[in-house]
Amino acid sequence: MTSLAIPAFIASAASTLSNQDDILTDCVKSDSESFQAYLSAWSAKFGAVPDILPTKQPFWDSPGVLEDKAQVETSLTSTHLRASFLAASTQHSGDWLFAMPISSCGLRLGDEAVTVAVGLRLGLDLGEPYQCQCGSLVDAWGLHSFVCKRAPGRLARHHALNDLIARSFASAGVPVTKEPSGLLRTDGKQPDGLTLVRWQNGRDVTVICPLGCCIPQGGQAC
Repeated sequence: MTSLAIPAFIASAASTLSNQDDILTDCVKSDSESFQAYLSAWSAKFGAVPDILPTKQPFWDSPGVLEDKAQVETSLTSTHLRASFLAASTQHSGDWLFAMPISSCGLRLGDEAVTVAVGLRLGLDLGEPYQCQCGSLVDAWGLHSFVCKRAPGRLARHHALNDLIARSFASAGVPVTKEPSGLLRTDGKQPDGLTLVRWQNGRDVTVICPLGCCIPQGGQAC
């Protein structure tokens, strides 16, 4: 709140200067001295003020936000907290918070799903450590579930992305065929591309975990 106080005031004042001149009479002047003082304070910290004052607040608060972000990032001591902070501050990482909870579109999250999502975003403990059925130790953050080969949600997320991409192509009128089931190999390798044209630089759908660097004996690919 303190970091955004001056930028918010400057943006509001800059966008209403012409209205102030039209509304206020000669006997009642706007508090231009305070406005100039705040402009000087902003300029002393972040650089010269443009001749034409921007009226959008992001211009005024972006330098302070970046400064606060760098300060918080340098204060993080653990790998988990740093990874959580970088993941949460990545562009579009919080777009799911703005999704309308429409059940028919699969956009409605249950209480447990919201608890886990918020806990991961804030880097909170989600449970007690225990031994996974795969033999790995699951910590209190529960990150192992994103990379465990025996986790049922791992394949579900993979198939959900495949379905989403397939429906998008179909809606655009582009022919699309998903990989058929029953293509299991005896050597344990994935049958990716077995029935598909091998386009240059082609890629299969991969679900990643941004906190994979914090998972003992785990990886990022899910």
